[in-house]
Amino acid sequence: MVCAVAGLLAGCSQDEVAPPRSAEAIFESAMKLYENRDYQEAYDEFRLLTLQYPGAALADDAQYLMGEAKFHRGEYILAAYEYDVVIRSMPTSELVADARYKKALSHYEQSRPYYLEQEETKKAIDQFQAFIEYHPTDPRVPEAEAKIVELNTKLARKEFESGLIYMKMEYYRAAGISFDHVLEKHHDSQYAESAYFKKGEVLFYRKRYREARDVLKGFLERYPASEWRPNAESLLREIDDRLKSIGLTPVQTLTDTNRVLGDRKP
Repeated sequence: MVCAVAGLLAGCSQDEVAPPRSAEAIFESAMKLYENRDYQEAYDEFRLLTLQYPGAALADDAQYLMGEAKFHRGEYILAAYEYDVVIRSMPTSELVADARYKKALSHYEQSRPYYLEQEETKKAIDQFQAFIEYHPTDPRVPEAEAKIVELNTKLARKEFESGLIYMKMEYYRAAGISFDHVLEKHHDSQYAESAYFKKGEVLFYRKRYREARDVLKGFLERYPASEWRPNAESLLREIDDRLKSIGLTPVQTLTDTNRVLGDRKP
C-alpha cells in the first residue's frame, strides 16, 4: 500500500515537471513581451536565455535586446552595461556596431545641463568617438559626429560661463585659465571667439598690458567682423594710453612693462 502511494506520488510529480524550453521558445516569448512594451518581463526572459544557452545562435540577439529593454525603461546606466557585454563578450556579432552606438547614446541620455557635473558628457564623447573609429563606414557616423559637436559645445559653454563668473568675482587669474581651456580644448566651438576676447580683457584687468595687447591684436586678426571688435579696439587704445603714461611705447618688451609695473599679478 505504501509503495503504491509512493509510486502514485512520484508519477504525479513527474507529470507536473514541464520540459525545459528551447532557446527559440524563450526568445519567442521574450519578443512577444518586448513588442508589447513589457520591457522588464522581456528583459528577464532574454536574460534567462543567455544564462541557459550562452552559446546559442540567439544569445547575442538576446543580450543586445536586454540593453534595448533597459534603454526603453530609461535605465541608461544598466543599458550601457548590457550593450558593453555584447561588445566585450561577443566581438564577432553583427550587433557590435549597434551595441557600441547605443552604449554611446546611453551616456548621451545621461548628460546633464552644462552648469552641472559633466562626467557622462565626457563618457558619451569618448564612446561616440570609439564608434566612429571602429565603424567609420556606418551610416550613423554623421549622427555621432553631430552628437560630439553638441556635447563639446556644452563643455565649452560650462568652461566659458565659469570664466565669466570668475571675472565677476574679480578672480582674474582663474578666469584666464577657464578662457584658455576653451581656446585649447574647444577652439572650434561657438564660444572660442568670445573666450579669445575675454582672455585679452582679463589680461588687461591684471595689468598685463603688453600681453593683453598681443592677445587683442591676435583676436582682431582672427575675427575681424566680431561683435567684440569695438570693445577690443577700445581696450587697445586704453592700453596704449596706459603704456605711454608709464613711459613705455607699445613696441617695448614685456620685460620692460613688468619691470615698470613691479611685475604685479592681481
